[in-house]
Amino acid sequence: MKAVRFHEYGDADVLRYEDADQPVPGTDEVRIRVAATTFNGVDGNIRAGLMQGPMPVTFPHVPGLDVAGTVDALGTGVTGWAVGDQVVGFLPFVVDGAAAEYVVAPAASLATAPTAIPLADAAALPLVGLTAYQALFDHARLEAGQRILVNGASGAVGSYAVQLAKAAGAYVIATSSPRTSADVRAAGADEVVDYTSTDVASTVGEPVDVLLNLAPISPEQFATLAALVGDGGVVVSTTVWMPAPTDDARGVRGIDLFVRSDADQLAELVARVDRGELTVEVTERVALAELADIHARAAAGTLAGKVVVLAAGD
Repeated sequence: MKAVRFHEYGDADVLRYEDADQPVPGTDEVRIRVAATTFNGVDGNIRAGLMQGPMPVTFPHVPGLDVAGTVDALGTGVTGWAVGDQVVGFLPFVVDGAAAEYVVAPAASLATAPTAIPLADAAALPLVGLTAYQALFDHARLEAGQRILVNGASGAVGSYAVQLAKAAGAYVIATSSPRTSADVRAAGADEVVDYTSTDVASTVGEPVDVLLNLAPISPEQFATLAALVGDGGVVVSTTVWMPAPTDDARGVRGIDLFVRSDADQLAELVARVDRGELTVEVTERVALAELADIHARAAAGTLAGKVVVLAAGD
């Protein structure tokens, strides 16, 4: 089969589009004929060797944490899935990923793919959708009537966070640039603050119950935004290299989010997609052989939105 692999840590040019052995599913695993994977920022960090402590990989390594595809073979002990089932999943960080024609995955990590969108586009849902869901409901415990500030709402996670928070009955304030403000408002934001020309803290005004930070900001900016959280509120951040501020005196919790695979939560997200309650945004679709270019563009800061990477032959 064809796959993209890297044999050492380094810049995007360590990625090679090459022949690889077709994987064989082990106990409790299925093999998936890949329709698509995606690019996530953590893929670039793993490839560059920045995550060797928490996420060590064995060379050669296939990236691609998201998968959408069709079950092709079953390992021993697998129940609940059959050859031909269309599935989506969030793969473990340290095993070979889905930037290949075939991948093996833990059967328990998968959910039935949505039917309301193309199978390949469904690859844009698992990691970022689960990140938003877990941030809002596992950690922030968001409830109807609460106020939430989503900083970095125009990104892939931000779009899901705004949609899910609005559906939960929260009042959603979102930061965005003028270029993406219409998209953020369309996702459901009640207020959109232009962070490029406006002081976000003074614009938000009254306290919020939840701050969800998805943007790479300075510690000073983070502290200013965290001060907007009212007593007993929550700060949740995906920028784990910079800890979320905590204020014990005011009962404000700071939580650094590490997304985890959860098939039940993923199935819930899929159901919302199929009901038309959650929109899966895809900015760009590229062939598997072009993945190195996507990594290079991300490193250069010129990549925007969610990129779906189509497996060879799809």
